[in-house]
Amino acid sequence: MRAMRATARDIFRYALDECSIERGFSRNIHYERDILQVGSDLYDLDTFSRVFVISFGKAAHTSLEALLSRLGAGTGATGIVCAPTLPDSFAFGFRYFQGGHPIPNRESLRAADAILRALETMNGRSLVIYLISGGGSSVVEKPISEEISFEDLAQTHEALVHSGAPIAQINAVRKHLSAVKGGRLALAASPAHQLSIMISDVPENTIASLASGPTMPDLSTVEQCYDIVRQYNLLPQLPESVRELLLTRQLEETPKPNDLPFERARWWSVLSNISAQKATVERAAINGFAIQIDNTCDDWDYRKAADYLLKRVRELRKGVSRACLISGGEVTVKIDGKPGTGGRNQQFALYCAEHIEGENIAVLSAGTDGIDGNSPAAGAIVDGSTVARAIEKGLSPQAALEGFDAYPFFEALGDTIVTGFTGTNVRDIRVLLAW
Repeated sequence: MRAMRATARDIFRYALDECSIERGFSRNIHYERDILQVGSDLYDLDTFSRVFVISFGKAAHTSLEALLSRLGAGTGATGIVCAPTLPDSFAFGFRYFQGGHPIPNRESLRAADAILRALETMNGRSLVIYLISGGGSSVVEKPISEEISFEDLAQTHEALVHSGAPIAQINAVRKHLSAVKGGRLALAASPAHQLSIMISDVPENTIASLASGPTMPDLSTVEQCYDIVRQYNLLPQLPESVRELLLTRQLEETPKPNDLPFERARWWSVLSNISAQKATVERAAINGFAIQIDNTCDDWDYRKAADYLLKRVRELRKGVSRACLISGGEVTVKIDGKPGTGGRNQQFALYCAEHIEGENIAVLSAGTDGIDGNSPAAGAIVDGSTVARAIEKGLSPQAALEGFDAYPFFEALGDTIVTGFTGTNVRDIRVLLAW
């Protein structure tokens, strides 16, 4: 079982390497003789009076570094960068902000103000390049109403994050409460030409929810927001200023697909969870596994998702010597009471441990950003021996599960997945091996 755990770690590490920002940019972005090519779009940078870059999210620093290494100094690009961390070195001509994640901080608000002021100066000969990655929803933020204080904003984000709602629904509400989300950055930058280069941590068919879609037309509506708040009984957890907007139905609609700002806007996803899944398949194939991908349980409750995936991998291993089931996306965890240390990946893995006791199954679940909840781990790995090994050490899997305190449990066993901050973010990957 130790060897199988090592194999699962190797598969995940390979996927991380293949999902680096540099490799994603190398496959999709090229620059030669003043022509910037992104996907099939071409931009002659000589025709623009100004090139302004706004990079924000968990991959903000690595994305900017990859872009500037291609453009060089001749373009005179300047801009703003906002991420949960500060870089080791700072690019000339760029302002840096250290925004909060998963809850906005005061730097998040300062970053939003700086971006909006800069976009007001753009004209029809300006090119605004957005480098957007997961985490952008919190690192850059400004309330739609002056009545919503910073404390109210933080309380609202925390209530949404802990609601158990899928990320697309969380972001629908965020968009309508924000001055920068749901296409409102694009509105502020109009009539400039706008190019969004995205490192996606959202489902493939919901790209407009990445960082709450600041540069894209928003398909969600105010009516959906009212329904989401009602469905998850959020009103009691929200501050009075936000409750007032919702109860009196004063939310304003976000920019829609046919609105003017989007006539000069383009969007390209250069890395996504599909990229991670393809790399995982490549590595698992080299190790001789029969492989299937199943993303059915994306955004499911972690217990329901675990039950489903364990059933699938047991079915897959019938008739083969080594089976590998790959599942991309995220699971949800509704937190009751005060949580311990951990995250959705470790919670998922710990639940699996109790349901594969004694079986020849290994389960790895981890985030490609290197962060799982409020822990220093990206995730964890379990197998049929996890529960027995825990009991030998005097650990209680059930207590850790009920207390949302999985990290200390896995750290004591040496079964955490610790990568450090990876500089990329394309959602979570689950690898289930059976033999």
